[in-house]
Amino acid sequence: MALKLRLARGGSKKRPFYRIVVADSRMPRDGRFIEKLGIYNPLLAKDNEDRVRMDLDRVKHWVGEGAQPTDRVARMLEAAGIVAKKERANPNKGEPGKKAKERAAAKAAKAAEDASAE
Repeated sequence: MALKLRLARGGSKKRPFYRIVVADSRMPRDGRFIEKLGIYNPLLAKDNEDRVRMDLDRVKHWVGEGAQPTDRVARMLEAAGIVAKKERANPNKGEPGKKAKERAAAKAAKAAEDASAE
């Protein structure tokens, strides 16, 4: 049985609230789960201590049993210090697009032209 540590959505429309659960990977997202390990409330401020609450002993137990966390849960576990930080490289994320580069080049050329005219 492939176990996953993942989020199960609750809450109403446009008011998300998640349970951190351990479940069989073949079960639906909000379906049957083995154990509830904590909660995640994305509507709270990022510095609020109630945004993510987990039973760390049980999380360590399930990770030891071979449960694989999903990407979002893995980030929460990294913040809690349970899982080693994984290197994520996306070198193109901060790079402007083609049109933005063209606009910047045009703006720089115009600024250089104005500076040489003075």
